Amino acid sequence: MIEICYRDEFLVAVNKPAGWLVHRSWLDRREKIVVMQTVRDMLGQHVFTVHRLDRPTSGVLLLALSAEVAHTLSGQFEQHRVKKTYHAVVRGYMEGDGTIDYALTQELDKIADKFAQPDKAPQPAVSHYRGLAQVEMPVAIGRYPTSRYSLMELTPQTGRKHQLRRHLSHMHHPLIGDSTHGDLRQNRGFARTFDCSRLMLHASRLELAHPVTGLPLVIDARWDQTWQNLVERFHWNGILPAYERVEFAAVTGQDMATFI
Repeated sequence: MIEICYRDEFLVAVNKPAGWLVHRSWLDRREKIVVMQTVRDMLGQHVFTVHRLDRPTSGVLLLALSAEVAHTLSGQFEQHRVKKTYHAVVRGYMEGDGTIDYALTQELDKIADKFAQPDKAPQPAVSHYRGLAQVEMPVAIGRYPTSRYSLMELTPQTGRKHQLRRHLSHMHHPLIGDSTHGDLRQNRGFARTFDCSRLMLHASRLELAHPVTGLPLVIDARWDQTWQNLVERFHWNGILPAYERVEFAAVTGQDMATFI
């Protein structure tokens, strides 16, 4: 089962667990658990993808219930008319508000992108950030006797591949659990010390115009148990209560979105 954050006759939004693929591909033919099949089986009808979340990222994933609605929603994402809010835990102290305007070269997969243009010029990439909380723990995971971490709110203005991961790495505050662009020694030490071996990046909120009614729609996805445990250990409770939970069960019919 998977938590449904919002559902109506046109679309459904789920809280994608970390480590789940959105859909099967020939690169992961042996994977048995994927979001699309799970949601299809829960609803008893076909669903259509309109955007993507990387496998290690958790949070709001929006799916259409018809090809027509999928086309409309895909257009909103492509035209950057959907506001996406993420939360993340990064290494070090990152405070205040700011914007990262740093162009990114195309990041290619050796197999899936073997026919892509390898020398494409860097593409504009802009991300906004806000430091929500910081903590210093008496744990030596590097050359210092303590370790510092920050809870961040991130809003990508553009949608480049691994944009948030790469931008935070560029700022020397890599995402905890990022095996591609992060600090591998920090990741290993964090996993060992805090029992957390996942990428600490969560797609918390989508804000968009409903593809049929045109009304503003806000959809939230609560943090999973790994996030809850870490928030409690770092004494970050109550900072963002909308995303904090004690227990919840998967639902299939309840409207949990917020209209504004």
